[in-house]
Amino acid sequence: METTPFTHVVKRDGSVVPFTDVRITNAIYRAAIAVGGRDRRTAEYLTTRVIRYLLKKPEIADPPHVEQIQDAIEKVLIEQGHAQTAKAFILYRNERARNRAERETLGDSPARGDGIPWRKVWKSLNWAIDHNVFTVEQLNARVTDGSFRELVRECEEAYQLDIARAADRILRRRDEIRFVIVAGPSSSGKTTSTIKVAEHLRNEGFVFVPFHVDNYFLDLELHPKDEHGDYDYETPEAIDLELLNRDLRALYEGKEVRPPFFNFKTGKREGTAPPVRIGPGEILLIDSLHGLHDPVTAGIPNEAKCRLYIEPLLQCRSPDGGYIRWTDIRLIRRIVRDSRDRNVAPKQTLEHWHYVRRSELRYIVPHANSADYVINSSLPYELPLWAARVGNLFRQWTQEYTDNTEHADAARRAARVSKLLDSLSSWEDETVIPKNALLREFIGGSSYDYSGV
Repeated sequence: METTPFTHVVKRDGSVVPFTDVRITNAIYRAAIAVGGRDRRTAEYLTTRVIRYLLKKPEIADPPHVEQIQDAIEKVLIEQGHAQTAKAFILYRNERARNRAERETLGDSPARGDGIPWRKVWKSLNWAIDHNVFTVEQLNARVTDGSFRELVRECEEAYQLDIARAADRILRRRDEIRFVIVAGPSSSGKTTSTIKVAEHLRNEGFVFVPFHVDNYFLDLELHPKDEHGDYDYETPEAIDLELLNRDLRALYEGKEVRPPFFNFKTGKREGTAPPVRIGPGEILLIDSLHGLHDPVTAGIPNEAKCRLYIEPLLQCRSPDGGYIRWTDIRLIRRIVRDSRDRNVAPKQTLEHWHYVRRSELRYIVPHANSADYVINSSLPYELPLWAARVGNLFRQWTQEYTDNTEHADAARRAARVSKLLDSLSSWEDETVIPKNALLREFIGGSSYDYSGV
């Protein structure tokens, strides 16, 4: 790829950040993936055409504005005969503009958008008020007044009751359901919730067959990387949807399938996983980020599905009067889990989180209200525990990210979470957490075996 004299670019907020042609290539490649193309070399070639176009336009200053670069991408894609890719890029660009407009109007709160399960949120709010954890001040009081262990018990009982109600929804349709889909954004607690729902239903004669959608990931090399070498694997486009739905349809028809096996260490599909078949009295259990996104399970008739959605719908006000963001709770959970189980550095998880948020706001959250039941996985008692575990880490990041424009999103999140954790009274004794608690999915020490789920 040819070099460019541009060294910086002007963002929409007026800030000036380093220019990198990899961002242009990624934008073109993502649009191509959306319409079935996966030729990165073509995306790199088109990037050189975009740069040449920018250099030939005297009205484009140095540094160019991000909108001018995106205009150039559209024009080059059309002129080079990539009409479908151009359309995908235009639609994505418009969607991003609409999201920015919503943020300016409504604020970047966890309660924006049409996918919020308001009835469930209202119940969570009532519970928080009744149990004196509606504000950080109240939560801190439960740490210092000697009632923290009781709070742990109350939170666990509320979560277990929600699991029981979800299982009851499945029992009501026991004669038609062949697939239970457990979906929700990253680190909501899907795995533990799946195990607990299966425990309830096993007593009713159900046998669950686990099905790992992650095995249907395409090789990571087929997905775009950013300038830091980070793959964007948070979208449903990372999944071989055609093969997945062909296998799901075959399972529905009573056939045996041999799913691929995805090796997360190599980032490639290698051979096949053990064969899967749904026998009489068995239900396929699908745990997937994007389980409510229709194309993911298009091969299954709707009447054969029961869809559960999981999210920590915490209702607790921080000292500044705003509600604690659900995404921040999940970010902390994932940082702790990935560092412990997946050998991912905590800072790497933080800097990857913008991919997570972009995908879930597009493919996950909007579908929450299409679920048959919503499970609230929030545990107010986890906040004082996180203050003890990772408070210093976020405080350190806040200092490291000072005046950092390269990772502006990570810097904002680190500062916000650090401020929250600093406002909490910490609790260090993790022995108060039951061995079968959802939180153990992230901190370890669970009585559950997660290898088979």
